Amino acid sequence: MTVPSYPVRVDARLDPHLSRWLWLFKWVLAIPHFIVLVFLWIAFAVLSVVAFFAILFTGRYPRPIFEFNLGVMRWTWRVNYYSYSALGTDRYPPFTLAEVPDYPAQLQVPYPDHLSRGLVLVKWWLLAIPHYLIVGVFVGGGVWLAGRSETLYYSWAGGGLIGLLVLIAAIILAVTGSYPSGLYNLILGLNRWVLRVAAYTSLMTDAYPPFRLDSGGDDPANAGIAATTSGGGP
Repeated sequence: MTVPSYPVRVDARLDPHLSRWLWLFKWVLAIPHFIVLVFLWIAFAVLSVVAFFAILFTGRYPRPIFEFNLGVMRWTWRVNYYSYSALGTDRYPPFTLAEVPDYPAQLQVPYPDHLSRGLVLVKWWLLAIPHYLIVGVFVGGGVWLAGRSETLYYSWAGGGLIGLLVLIAAIILAVTGSYPSGLYNLILGLNRWVLRVAAYTSLMTDAYPPFRLDSGGDDPANAGIAATTSGGGP
């Protein structure tokens, strides 16, 4: 059975040789990123208001704003993957809004040529309420519901399911030197759900996020692309 792809693509690959103890210090190592991201998310919030009115009146998301906001989300996902939302790599995240193809955490959202002028009024709050309730469990309810995608950094400090699972993974890594693949796949699936909802509520797509846990590092969208490029049509 083919799983329908979603336009927000979240891919990652697990480093084969993770340090047993580096995770204890990543909160210090990531401080420069956290400082920069505070200012980037302030700009993200302001520009999202501009994008809201642009979509409302023209049906288009201004491309420069779209690229900037996507870059902020992409940067945040790399830092989250390095630190306490996944601990999936020991490679230090780059300081850039641009896509870094060889980094082990990827986020891609295609630019929409047209967006619904009516949906922009309701999708970021009313239509997204069911997802907010679910994602609140994943990341630690109050943090997400209070700030929506503008507080996209989450870890075990937030008290959510993702943070708890990453803490368990860190303990297993310290004891055994390996990251359990089943646990990794589940954590990636939860992160993928969060990022899909974040992109939807940030007005980047009109496609409603599926109520589906797509686990593992490879996004199901890749399977559809592979089938297309290999001549999977009639």
